[in-house]
Amino acid sequence: MSPTLSPNLSRSQVTHLSALLASSFHEDALTRWMIPDERLRSELLPGFFRVFVELSASYDGVLTTPDGDAVLLFLPPGAEPDEAALDTAFEEALGEHADALRTIARLQAERHPHGPPHYYISFGAVRAGRQQGGLISGLLGGLLTRADAEGVGAYTEASSPGGEAATRRAGFDRLGGDIALPGDGPVLRPMWRDPR
Repeated sequence: MSPTLSPNLSRSQVTHLSALLASSFHEDALTRWMIPDERLRSELLPGFFRVFVELSASYDGVLTTPDGDAVLLFLPPGAEPDEAALDTAFEEALGEHADALRTIARLQAERHPHGPPHYYISFGAVRAGRQQGGLISGLLGGLLTRADAEGVGAYTEASSPGGEAATRRAGFDRLGGDIALPGDGPVLRPMWRDPR
């Protein structure tokens, strides 16, 4: 199955992909740090991910498998989101937990590479029961083929060993040290891939 680039997602597609991401990241160390209460995390994550899905879609930055069982969100080189509008959207989605997201975003911004043009991959997810089937690798490969053809790099931050392994298989290497969240929080691992 070849990946589908979805520039204009329907409302139902946005809802489906937001739920897929929320389910996949419910137990991720990053979202657990951001929203410690499990019940509240279940309630808030779909809205949180909806902001990311809609943002990526506005830049034609959503790759999915045809059946919608896997998704990869990214921003293309030169994307400049409206930070104030995003902050408002995340405040509406997360309430008091928006401050934790602001901390994450600030630390990410301090380490984000600003020199060479690149695709910025924010999230990838696969429906439960379909993991280990190469779906994310296929979506990632499609995006990297595009990046290579354009002669630009790719950047992401891995929040789990599985995420890091997937990017390493695709040719990413660590970019400097980890981004450590406060209070013995989890780490994000910056990963970079040069064009080939």
